[in-house]
Amino acid sequence: MKIKKGDNVIVITGSNKGKKGKVLKAMPSENKVIVEGVNMRKKAHKARNKGDVSQILEIAMPIHVSNVAKRD
Repeated sequence: MKIKKGDNVIVITGSNKGKKGKVLKAMPSENKVIVEGVNMRKKAHKARNKGDVSQILEIAMPIHVSNVAKRD
């Protein structure tokens, strides 16, 4: 896998086509990468302790490395 953490990439296929971002995490064993601001999903976070607040978080989900290309 030639794409590493910290590389700037562009999404070349899929619903996020054309979006650009920085690789936050590379997972070579799964051939996936997590790109900043791409493939965002909403996840509910339940309050566990008294005083905590339940909230909905947007987190970046992994995409296959073949769907991104390095950009300079």
